[in-house]
Amino acid sequence: MENLMLGIGAEGNGIEYSNNPDPLILMLVFLLSSQVPVIFGVIAILGFIGNALVVVVVVANQQMRSTTNLLIINLALADLLFIVFCVPFTASDYALPFWPFGEVWCKIVQYLVIVTAYASVYTLVLMSLDRYLAVVHPFTSKSIRTKANTFWAIAVTWVFYSSFFHVDVYLFSSIFRYTFFATSYAIPLLLICALYISMLLRLWKKEAPVGRASAEIQRGKKLRVTRMVCIVVGSFALCCLALFEITPFTVMIQISSHILAYMSSCVNPFLYAFISDNFRKAFRKIVYCPRKD
Repeated sequence: MENLMLGIGAEGNGIEYSNNPDPLILMLVFLLSSQVPVIFGVIAILGFIGNALVVVVVVANQQMRSTTNLLIINLALADLLFIVFCVPFTASDYALPFWPFGEVWCKIVQYLVIVTAYASVYTLVLMSLDRYLAVVHPFTSKSIRTKANTFWAIAVTWVFYSSFFHVDVYLFSSIFRYTFFATSYAIPLLLICALYISMLLRLWKKEAPVGRASAEIQRGKKLRVTRMVCIVVGSFALCCLALFEITPFTVMIQISSHILAYMSSCVNPFLYAFISDNFRKAFRKIVYCPRKD
């Protein structure tokens, strides 16, 4: 049984191990069985630690629970679940010539991977919307950017897709692939780009404060924000595109695409959390645990 999103399934990695003296095939077998699971293991460890630290920092600091940080912690939880239910099983699928966990668990893993992937992607869309509202409509959006509305938006990202994918998608694999590509990559990417472009246009149209020094400081801040937006959008576009197999892939391209896709869960904590001064200060506070005199 083929995994529509990840390429894993009951038939394993699909390489014929016997009666095949081709050196390239032998090299691929070696990579699949030994090196790729190690790389996945490193990605899983880094992603788990990074996202777990984000959760701990927000939970341990009452003042960190802003609407933006609530979205960041939801992104971290989605990435944690994605790492737990995706990376280990894909690594074992590459390492073994068969799927050892049974058809039922294959379906369960695939369902969880799809739901967590949607939750992660649309949390990124919500974060883009949150930043857009904060910059373009700083005053009128205060009644919208509340904790209650944030919790409702987060709940929708989980409940909607959890209930939507209860059907047996294997019966409609071709339709599902294109639908999944459109709804979890193309449409979110367009929304993220539109929101960030609108935000940057508004940011650069703001009049600079009087004075050369103040103008230079303001310009430096705008450049940093612009650079950060480009990194965020580029990271999403590159890493998440690797999840989709719209055209036929060779084994090597598939390996590279999976590595890029899973790296997204490692990159997110640093892009959205630890680049923030407040997050770094809160993290140091937890690590050093200063004693009260």
